Amino acid sequence: MKFWVGVTDNSWFGFLASRGLDEANFWQPSALPPFVNAPVGMPFLFKLKRPRNHIAGGGFFVAYSTLPVDLAWEIFGEKNGAASIDDLRSMLEPLSSTRSRQDEIGCTVLANPVFLNEGDWIANPHGWSGNIVRGKMYESSALDGAAIWDRIRDRLWGSELATDLSDIASQPSVEEPRNKYGEPILVRPRLGQASFRVLVTNAYKRRCAITGETTLIALEAAHIVPYSKDGSHDVRNGLLLRADFHRLFDVGLVSVTPDLKIRVSPRIRETWFNGKIYYRLDNQPLSVLPDRTDLQPDRDRLGWHFANRFQA
Repeated sequence: MKFWVGVTDNSWFGFLASRGLDEANFWQPSALPPFVNAPVGMPFLFKLKRPRNHIAGGGFFVAYSTLPVDLAWEIFGEKNGAASIDDLRSMLEPLSSTRSRQDEIGCTVLANPVFLNEGDWIANPHGWSGNIVRGKMYESSALDGAAIWDRIRDRLWGSELATDLSDIASQPSVEEPRNKYGEPILVRPRLGQASFRVLVTNAYKRRCAITGETTLIALEAAHIVPYSKDGSHDVRNGLLLRADFHRLFDVGLVSVTPDLKIRVSPRIRETWFNGKIYYRLDNQPLSVLPDRTDLQPDRDRLGWHFANRFQA
C-alpha cells in the first residue's frame, strides 16, 4: 500500500488540531497537484516544517481540485486551517505576491484528520531528505515505508483502520490501477459536506447537470435525498446544479425523473406568473452526466425525490 507524507505548515496544523473538524483542505498556492490518480482512502500523513520536523498526524485522501480562493473559503471555511478568509489570504500572500482574488489554489481534500499529541509525534522519518519541498510517496511494504507505517498506523487510527466501514466513499474522483498504488486499504473515509461538493463538482466536470453552465462560482452540489432524511454524502446522491436550480430542486419546484428527464413544476407559473427560462427545459434530458456510470445519479434516489419532493 502506498501513502503520502506531505510537508505541512505548522500554523495550519496547530489551528486544525484545536478544532476537531471532520475534514481538512490541505491547500497549496500552486495548482499543480502533489500526486496524480491516487485512490480515495489513501493515507496522507502530516510532516511538520522546521523546527519541528516530525510526522504529527494524518488523514485520508478524498479528492484534489483547483479552486479560486473565495470559493475555497466558501466550501471549506475553517477547514482551510484559518479563522477567516482574510487570515487565509494572509497565509497565501508571502507565497505569491501577485495573487489575485480569483487565482486558483490547489486543494487536496482530506477526510477524518487526526492530530497527534506532541508525545506521539515521530521524528526523523526513514528515507526523508531535507530538500523535499512538497512531500514523498512511500510504500508500506518497502523498508523506509514500513518503518514509518508500523510506528504511525495505530497511533493515528488504531483498529478503526480495519473495521470502520460506515459511510462508505464508493465514488473516487479519480481511479488508479492497483499495480501502481498497491492493494487498497480496508477503511473508507467518512465523507463530509466539503468532500461531497468537491467530488460532485469533479464528477460533473464543473458543469451544471441541467443547464450545462460552467461558471464555477455559481455551481453547487445538491443532495437528491436530503442529508437530514438519511441521504448520504455520496456522489450518486448528488447533482451539480446552478444555484437557482439548486434552490428549486430542494423545494420541489424542479426534479429529475429516474429516466434522467428534467421536470419543472407548474407551481412556478401559478405562483409567480413567470418561469419561461425554466419551462423550456421541462421534459428535456439532463445536459451533463458523469462519464463514469458508477458516479451517475442513483435512479432509486431520483425516484424518491420525484415522488416525495416534486410539486407536480
